[in-house]
Amino acid sequence: MQTQEIQKILQENGYVGRGVLMGLCPSGRRAAMAYFIMGRSENSQNRVFVADGEGLTIHPFDAAKVADPRLIIYSPVRVLGQTTIVTNGDQTDTVYDFLAAGKTFEEALRTRCFEPDAPNFTPRISGMMTVADGGCAYRLSILKSADAAGSACLRQTFEYAEPLAGIGHLIHTYRKDGNPLPSFAGEPEQVAIPEDADAFADCLWESLDARYKVALFVRTIDLASGAAQTRIINKHVK
Repeated sequence: MQTQEIQKILQENGYVGRGVLMGLCPSGRRAAMAYFIMGRSENSQNRVFVADGEGLTIHPFDAAKVADPRLIIYSPVRVLGQTTIVTNGDQTDTVYDFLAAGKTFEEALRTRCFEPDAPNFTPRISGMMTVADGGCAYRLSILKSADAAGSACLRQTFEYAEPLAGIGHLIHTYRKDGNPLPSFAGEPEQVAIPEDADAFADCLWESLDARYKVALFVRTIDLASGAAQTRIINKHVK
């Protein structure tokens, strides 16, 4: 698969929606992950990322302006031992609970479906990365509608058990802007990841369309020590 520049993917697609990215830094010594959200409506724009221990929660920027919290307020990042879960909805909690009970990522997501926001039927995208024994492995998943009517759910999981240095994989909710919004299709996009965490975060944030970007989370994890470095960028800052 051809490795692409993340800037090109994001700049050529004005509205990718929400995105999960996981991979390995060029040195091979640190894992990298990212999650970003975009929004077209005032309700979707009215959000900020807030650190919650090792995890991440979404809060309304202005609580008085929240029209419907059901699909916009959730915990996109949770950590269970050496495993980090990143998703675009409350399926984060589903995956966490299943893993804690000794079950699998796939078993958890078989109980979930795409979002009930017709006519878009926004896909649920999820990632799970485990850093252990000096290495890392990750999986990405998408749950999307099988047709324009939302008649059935298609479930795809992509496993990266032997990640390559300097390479990551990006999955996002929409192929492009539209009405209705067309769901992401195909394999996760293979992208180059820089070594520096701040450069990684700046690259992602600057490449997202300024009209729609809302918040960004980036984390790198040292494979030897497990030490994590996290950066959060919010469009709205109190």
